[in-house]
Amino acid sequence: MRAAVMYGAGDVRIENRPDPKIQQRTDAVVRVVLSCVCGSDLWPYKSMPATDSGRPMGHEFLGVVEETGADVTGIKAGDLVVAPFTYCDNTCDYCARGLHISCRHGGRYGLDGVDGGQGEAVRVPQADGTLVKLPVGADSALLPSLLTLSDVMGTGHHGAVTARVSRGDCVLVIGDGAVGLCAVIAAKRLGAEQVVLMGRHTDRTDLGREFGATDVVAERGEEGVTRVRELAGGDGVDKVIEAVGTRQTLETALAAVVDGGTISRLGVPQYEEGPVGPSMIMRNITLTGGASPARAYIEELMPDVLDGTIEPGRVFDRIFSLDQVPDAYQAMADRRVLKALIAL
Repeated sequence: MRAAVMYGAGDVRIENRPDPKIQQRTDAVVRVVLSCVCGSDLWPYKSMPATDSGRPMGHEFLGVVEETGADVTGIKAGDLVVAPFTYCDNTCDYCARGLHISCRHGGRYGLDGVDGGQGEAVRVPQADGTLVKLPVGADSALLPSLLTLSDVMGTGHHGAVTARVSRGDCVLVIGDGAVGLCAVIAAKRLGAEQVVLMGRHTDRTDLGREFGATDVVAERGEEGVTRVRELAGGDGVDKVIEAVGTRQTLETALAAVVDGGTISRLGVPQYEEGPVGPSMIMRNITLTGGASPARAYIEELMPDVLDGTIEPGRVFDRIFSLDQVPDAYQAMADRRVLKALIAL
């Protein structure tokens, strides 16, 4: 099969790799129909040291089951399925607590001999616990939105859930990338009365308004914080969803939230130390968030996708073929594309 492999910063190649085969009785082989490039893929694209072996890329995909191991009972060949961005058994104590990201028998695509999602096929470990059957055909116009349940929509939702967004809240979303825009959808879905989106790219913030943002703040730093506080009535917002991952955005979140408020971090931190000292404690600010247990949210969010209540697939603004995946990475790194959809 053909698949995308990263060999270092800026070096993504499409190459032939061994076809996936059943290795464990709990495996399934899925032929990929749609995949995509994630914002988190751009971090190694910018900084990964050169390597001779390469790393299979991609962790968001949906496709058709081709083969299952002997112990797989919940899906069968021919089923159209979506895969959360990590695999899991959905039965261990962590999964039972909704922490599928910490599954005792789980793992990540592209590592430890498991295929990446940006290829023609994937061996999926723990298939019964991981894969979710989709009640639509492979030609459905809903597939891009259903694909977002593998990561980006579930991650935006995780931010809103961990921030404890509730009806009537004023919520600040920092970041106008795909995760931030999905966090706008999620905050609105959970009843936020005011959703302030902080971003500087008008094509993205315009989409954010269509998703439910009531206000957009393009300013950064102290100027941006002042504007957010004005929009929130002076004291700050009730909840913040930080969807970037820099120390600057965390500092903005802390400055913009009201005393007693909550900040959920979704962006993978690009720092080791942050401003979380005595001042945060004295203000009784809750700092939460983390990697989304996407598998925990798929059944909850899917009905709203199927009936058109939410349309997170609109974050995909350009379609690429598998051969064009290296171009997709560069286009996203250059901010010419919000989120690249890969059609196989």
